[in-house]
Amino acid sequence: MGARIGSGNDDDLTETHEINVTPFIDVVLVLLIIFMVAAPLATVDVPVDLPASTATPTPRPDKPLFLTIQADNSLSLGDAKTSKEALGAALDAATHGDKTQRVFLRADKTVDYGALTEVMNSLRGAGYLKIGLVGLEAAPTP
Repeated sequence: MGARIGSGNDDDLTETHEINVTPFIDVVLVLLIIFMVAAPLATVDVPVDLPASTATPTPRPDKPLFLTIQADNSLSLGDAKTSKEALGAALDAATHGDKTQRVFLRADKTVDYGALTEVMNSLRGAGYLKIGLVGLEAAPTP
C-alpha cells in the first residue's frame, strides 16, 4: 500500500490505489526472451519433403521421437544420423528401453514403398510396435 506524504496535514494520510506495473513488465519481457531462445531449439532440423494427407491430425506428445527417412534412404533418429543395423540400439538409447513409446516415422515422398516397409520391419524387429506416420495436412477434396 502506498501513502501520500507532504500534503500538509500529517494526521490525514490518503492511500494511493495505483498498481506498479514495472515488475510485471520485467517478468513478461524475460519470459518473452526465454521463449524466443527456446522455440527454435524444439524443432527438428532434418530436411524432408513430406507427402500431404487429409486425415484428422492427432495431438502431438510432449517429447515426440521422430525417425526420418530422407530421399537418399538415410535414417535420422531426432537430429542424429543412424544406420539400419544400429537402429535398435539407437532407439533403446533414446527411449531408455521403453518399447511402448510411439515412434513417429517421417519419410520423404520420393522414398519407395519397399524402403519404408524395411524400416517399419526393423522397428517391429526391435520391439517398437507403436508407429505413427507423419505427413503434411492437406485440404480435403470435395
